[in-house]
Amino acid sequence: MARRGYWREADGSPVAATEAHEAWAREAYPRLSGVAGSYHAVITYKDLGEDVQRASGIRTSALLHNWIGAVLGRVVHEVHRRGDPPLTALVVRTDDGMVGEGYREVLELSGEQVTTEATDRENHAAESRLECYRRFGATLPPGGGEPALAPRLQAALARRRAREPEPPAPICPTCFVQLPTTGTCDNCA
Repeated sequence: MARRGYWREADGSPVAATEAHEAWAREAYPRLSGVAGSYHAVITYKDLGEDVQRASGIRTSALLHNWIGAVLGRVVHEVHRRGDPPLTALVVRTDDGMVGEGYREVLELSGEQVTTEATDRENHAAESRLECYRRFGATLPPGGGEPALAPRLQAALARRRAREPEPPAPICPTCFVQLPTTGTCDNCA
């Protein structure tokens, strides 16, 4: 029979959800600072969830999306208390490489404008990741590195751009011939 709820791996004893979330948040901080030690590295919610459960010895049968936000919310506050850059910017979804909706808590806590636009949130997260790499000792390229979207998101955007057709060439409104790069029709000039 499968276990339900939260429990200690060692002896199967039950654990309160809030106790599990606290333990996982304590494990998440060093894991995320380790990820920040590699330039342009990110970690998925799924991998972080498995890592913190393994490291803490506390497991759950609850779905990841039902508890990971509570854990990362605690990390957001701990990072802010320590004066570190937002490590939760390193945590991205497996399917699209984007930070989740919970990233708004980073914006709220730092006093920045909370946006519902995914592009704004992703750009902020990219800037925050660069701050994390700098703070936690990643080897940066000459010039100090650049903010970057998560690799999976960058790849998806590149594929989307590649599928977009070229805009049609401009046409002369008088003789209906394609205009040269100068933009002036050679026939009508």
